[in-house]
Amino acid sequence: MGGIIGFLLALAYIGGIWKFLSGYRHTNFDRGLPARLTLSLLWPALFIVNTSYRKNFQKALKGR
Repeated sequence: MGGIIGFLLALAYIGGIWKFLSGYRHTNFDRGLPARLTLSLLWPALFIVNTSYRKNFQKALKGR
Protein backbone atom coordinates (compact mmCIF):
# COMPACT_ATOMS: atom_id res chain seq x y z
CA MET A 1 0.00 0.00 0.00
CA GLY A 2 2.84 2.41 0.86
CA GLY A 3 4.43 1.78 -2.52
CA ILE A 4 1.26 2.78 -4.33
CA ILE A 5 0.95 6.02 -2.33
CA GLY A 6 4.61 6.84 -2.97
CA PHE A 7 4.15 6.18 -6.68
CA LEU A 8 1.07 8.42 -6.82
CA LEU A 9 2.88 11.22 -4.98
CA ALA A 10 5.85 10.96 -7.34
CA LEU A 11 3.47 11.01 -10.30
CA ALA A 12 1.72 14.14 -8.96
CA TYR A 13 5.09 15.84 -8.36
CA ILE A 14 6.35 15.08 -11.87
CA GLY A 15 2.99 16.04 -13.36
CA GLY A 16 3.13 19.38 -11.55
CA ILE A 17 6.61 20.03 -12.93
CA TRP A 18 5.48 19.14 -16.45
CA LYS A 19 2.38 21.36 -16.34
CA PHE A 20 4.29 24.27 -14.81
CA LEU A 21 7.06 24.13 -17.40
CA SER A 22 4.52 23.80 -20.23
CA GLY A 23 2.80 27.05 -19.22
CA TYR A 24 5.85 28.86 -17.84
CA ARG A 25 5.73 31.54 -20.55
CA HIS A 26 2.45 32.81 -19.06
CA THR A 27 4.06 33.66 -15.71
CA ASN A 28 5.84 36.81 -14.55
CA PHE A 29 9.01 34.91 -13.66
CA ASP A 30 12.48 35.27 -15.21
CA ARG A 31 12.82 33.25 -18.44
CA GLY A 32 16.31 31.92 -17.65
CA LEU A 33 16.98 28.20 -17.31
CA PRO A 34 18.19 28.34 -13.67
CA ALA A 35 15.01 30.14 -12.62
CA ARG A 36 12.79 27.69 -14.49
CA LEU A 37 14.52 24.67 -12.96
CA THR A 38 14.51 26.05 -9.43
CA LEU A 39 10.88 27.17 -9.53
CA SER A 40 9.68 23.94 -11.09
CA LEU A 41 11.57 21.62 -8.73
CA LEU A 42 10.45 23.51 -5.62
CA TRP A 43 6.84 23.94 -6.73
CA PRO A 44 5.11 22.09 -3.84
CA ALA A 45 6.82 24.11 -1.10
CA LEU A 46 6.54 27.42 -2.94
CA PHE A 47 2.89 26.77 -3.76
CA ILE A 48 2.10 26.32 -0.06
CA VAL A 49 4.01 29.30 1.36
CA ASN A 50 4.07 31.97 -1.37
CA THR A 51 0.92 33.72 -2.61
CA SER A 52 2.64 35.29 -5.63
CA TYR A 53 4.04 31.93 -6.71
CA ARG A 54 0.61 30.33 -6.27
CA LYS A 55 -0.99 32.90 -8.60
CA ASN A 56 1.73 32.44 -11.20
CA PHE A 57 1.51 28.64 -10.91
CA GLN A 58 -2.20 28.84 -11.60
CA LYS A 59 -1.51 31.09 -14.61
CA ALA A 60 0.90 28.49 -15.94
CA LEU A 61 -1.64 25.70 -15.48
CA LYS A 62 -4.46 27.65 -17.13
CA GLY A 63 -2.28 28.93 -19.94
CA ARG A 64 -3.13 32.60 -19.52
